[in-house]
Amino acid sequence: MEPVSILGSTGSIGTQALRVCRALGRPVAALSADSSTGLLEEQARAFHPQKVCMTDEAACRDLRVRLRDTDIQVLGGMEGLCEIAADPACGMPLNALVGMVGLRPTLRALEAGKTVALANKETLVAAGELVQNTAKAHGGRLLPVDSEHSAIFQCLWGNDKKAVRRILLTASGGPFYGKTREELQTATLAGALCHPNWSMGRKITVDSATLMNKGLELIEAMWLFDVPPEQITILVHRQSLVHSAVEYRDGSILAQLSQPDMALPIQLALTYPERAETGVVEPLDLLRAGTLTFAAPDEETFGCLRLAKAAAKAGGLAPCILNAANEAAVALFLEERIPFLEIEERVGYALSRLGAPAYRTLEEVLAVAAEAKALAQSGAVLHELR
Repeated sequence: MEPVSILGSTGSIGTQALRVCRALGRPVAALSADSSTGLLEEQARAFHPQKVCMTDEAACRDLRVRLRDTDIQVLGGMEGLCEIAADPACGMPLNALVGMVGLRPTLRALEAGKTVALANKETLVAAGELVQNTAKAHGGRLLPVDSEHSAIFQCLWGNDKKAVRRILLTASGGPFYGKTREELQTATLAGALCHPNWSMGRKITVDSATLMNKGLELIEAMWLFDVPPEQITILVHRQSLVHSAVEYRDGSILAQLSQPDMALPIQLALTYPERAETGVVEPLDLLRAGTLTFAAPDEETFGCLRLAKAAAKAGGLAPCILNAANEAAVALFLEERIPFLEIEERVGYALSRLGAPAYRTLEEVLAVAAEAKALAQSGAVLHELR
């Protein structure tokens, strides 16, 4: 079997991907992390990769000392990530990195003609056109790992895309579903991190609380499946058993259902076009599933979703600005330096200041992302808005 390289192996997706690789008997050629040296060392000794990479410089030095008794090559920084992504010996990259740090390795892998299992949604949100043009030019390919996009992928599998009326993108609604704008004024970090169905990283869990995550997924779906934003409908589905669906022009709706466990879409991306029986995920028992409900999202209360939809329609670098500003604002919220609703305010401020410029190069993407982050971090936000 072709080996797998897991970029972001110490995070939620990365650790589950290793569990899947073990169940499949799939060799692991490379691993990467930012600064979790202890866990990466443990993973390296368990899976015996050829290469590991730490993006944090001090952590990289530490890991070299920890692994000096092995023949594992220790790389560092963005250069190390890109080397792993492009190296033919490192096989198929699974990009589970968080944030825009995932963009460059994806591009390098696609330039090498690789198939990338993509869990890093920021890659397509920030530079979807550039990424897809790179894939087409070099024969690369993206396979979705997000549960929603994997579900859409499966519902489109073997069907004529021209027959699609719309994509139905499901959302759990997050931990604050049903709250009013007034109630969100006092929303806490602990509350935002208490997701009702999924166990995820801190940043994506906050994005789920603001509904920004669903806005980012809408933009990602546009690029993955080549559809306009108007052809994507978001439905709040609290049970998180229907992971998404596709409605066809004849009136049929095909949906993908399974337990809310990321191991399943990870496994499918690694085994496509086959389906493996590993026992990693417990089958869904429909007799015990209970009632399945669907509702429209509240875009007035959760304004981040409204901002994401506007950025999707504006095009250009507006989604990149949205994503970068959100990364910065969520980081401030996770440090408990700003209140919950200020995430939306800071993202909106960056979008209003920077607009939707066109772009052609990676350098333009990175430059506007840095500007958007700086604006979202700035203390001028509240002064100008209020």
